[in-house]
Formats: sequence, structure tokens, C-alpha cells
Amino acid sequence: MEKRPAKSFQNQLRTVMVFTKLSTRRFFRDRLAQFFSILFPLIFLFVFGSLTKGNGNVSFSIALINQSKTPFATQLTHNIESSKTFKVNTSLTTLSAAENKMHQNQLDGIIVLPSNFGAMQLGQSYPSGQAKVLYDETNSGTGQTLTSLLQATFAKINTKFVNVKEPLAVNGQVLNTKRLTSFDYTFSGLLGFSIIGLGIFGPVNVFPELKKQGILRRLHTTPLKTWQYFMATMFSQAVTGIISIAVMFAVAIGFFHLKVDGNYLEIALFTIYSIFMILGLGLAIGGWAKNERQAAPLSNIIVFPMLFLSGTFFPRYLMPHWLQTTTNYLPLTPVIDGLRLLTTEGKSLLDIGPQLGLIAVWFVLIYVIAFRVFKWE
Repeated sequence: MEKRPAKSFQNQLRTVMVFTKLSTRRFFRDRLAQFFSILFPLIFLFVFGSLTKGNGNVSFSIALINQSKTPFATQLTHNIESSKTFKVNTSLTTLSAAENKMHQNQLDGIIVLPSNFGAMQLGQSYPSGQAKVLYDETNSGTGQTLTSLLQATFAKINTKFVNVKEPLAVNGQVLNTKRLTSFDYTFSGLLGFSIIGLGIFGPVNVFPELKKQGILRRLHTTPLKTWQYFMATMFSQAVTGIISIAVMFAVAIGFFHLKVDGNYLEIALFTIYSIFMILGLGLAIGGWAKNERQAAPLSNIIVFPMLFLSGTFFPRYLMPHWLQTTTNYLPLTPVIDGLRLLTTEGKSLLDIGPQLGLIAVWFVLIYVIAFRVFKWE
């Protein structure tokens, strides 16, 4: 008689594993689910990866109008056109044409070399002149940066002609620290986007359909308990999530040269942990809704604020301070922050205690709600 509870629990776990296999097989047979779970996040990865690739080197789209015929002006024009900092539109040869392009926001600025630029003044053995930088009033920040860059370029040239020892100077030193690139932020955010898609949109799309077909009602007539069904769904989504995340890592490393400083096993464990937590939202929404008309609006109300406020597509440090403080406590924020710390900053699970703790709090809260609102029909 004493062994029956253990055997009963083993049977319950066996039931969980059976439904886990069924849910996983259903995923691999459903091409639409595969598209939204794996291919859809990859599309976003390629789009945002292409936009952010190479953004470490700032460049300016300009027109260079050389009105001078001096050899120095010709050489300077060649140097600017060869520079990676300046993208010169060589098809623009007149000032009026360049101004039209700038007014259409197709140029960041215009550099004009006047007719006397580079000429040697009487009694001088070196060229002189004053270049003009023209920029639109609505883009003054970029124009001022462009002016500073050109001034810095001229300062280097001036030291070759005139040896003047400056009393005040700045000595720049490189610190041995890691600096996150825009792609690092984007990639961690897209991992969160993939997790929230798996955890919420999966159950939200599946459960109303299962209710409509009466499948959940028939399952409810069996000894299957709610917690068993939840666990089976969690394990199935974890398998799907690991596959999706692994594919994203492979593409990011192969195509966009992502450097992963963390431990892959810890990243995998944190990913599964995050999927389990986010999945609770999907179970609550999909389990409560009677049909797609109820599920879709509610899921969008929950998902889209998190996507835009949790650092999915752009860093949260760009937000006002009060908004950063508020968004710290969204369910998706510790997921993205934790992934970013693990993948790009080389942190371990022991270093991200605050993120793990906040996810744990949400885990308990979300599943308490999910168990209360879940309906089999």
C-alpha cells in the first residue's frame, strides 16, 4: 500500500511525457507553427542585422563641391572621397543640385571648397583657405558633427605645415573594456522576441482552435489534470524554443559575426527558464479565451507594450529615466537583460541574480492566474 502514491506519481509523469511527445510532433507537422516560431524571428534577425551591421563606423552622406583648381584641393577631394567616414555623392557637381538633394533629406551636408581654397598666399610656402560646410537647420546636430570632423582633419594637415606646440592637449587612452554594439542589443532583443512568440502566440493560436474542435473538452473527461497538461506544454515549448534559439545563434554568428562571451549551457538553461515563465501568459490567455476574437486582442494588449518597452528593438537607456524604472518590472525585461548579460558580457547565472529573481516572482504570479482562469471549453 505504501508504494501506490509513488507509482501513481510515476504514472502521472508518464502521462506528461506522452502529451509532451504529442505536442512536439504536432509542432513539427504544423508548417505554420514552424514559420512563426523559427522562420519569422529569423526574418527580423536578417532585417535588423542588416540595418545595424557596420554601424560601429559612423559615416555621413555628403556632396563635395570643389570650385578650386589648385593641386591641394584636388588631393583633398580625392582623400575625402576615399574616406570611410564620408560617403560622397560624386554625381552632384553643382551647388544647386546638392542643395536640392539636401532639402529632400538625401544628404547630411555639403562641403564646398571655394575657388581660392588651397592657394598659397604671398609670403607663404603652404596652402591655405577656408572650406564651407552647409547643412539643413532641421539637421543641425549632424551638421555640427560634420563640421567638427572636417576641422579635425584640417588640424592634422595644419601640423604638417606649421609646427606649433599647443599648451593644452588631450591624451586619449583605450580601456580594456567590452563595448556592446548596436547588433548586440538588437540580437538579445530578438531572442526575447522569439521567446515571447513561442510562449504567448503559440498557446493563444492553438488553444481556441482546440476548444472549437472539442479536443480540450474530450481531454477533460480523461484523468488528465490541468498541471499535467501545463507541464507537457511547457516541455514541448522548451524543445521548440531551444531549436529556434539555436538557429538564431547560428545565423547571427555565421552571417553577422556575433561574438558570444557566455556559456552556451547557461544560455540554454536561462532560455528554457524564460520560456516557462512567458508561456504562463500564453496559457492564461489561451486557456481563458473562448475563441480567437477574445484571444487575439488580449494577447496584443499584453505583448506589444512589452515589445516596445522591454528593450526588444532598441536599448532602454534611450528612454526617460522614469520610464526605464517602470519598465524594469515588465516580465520580458529581465529576460532580455539576462540574455544580454549572458551572451555579450560573459556573465554567469550567478551574476544575474536580480533577473532570475524577478522572473521567479512573475513565474509564480502568472501561473497562479493561469490555473485560475484556464477553461477546458
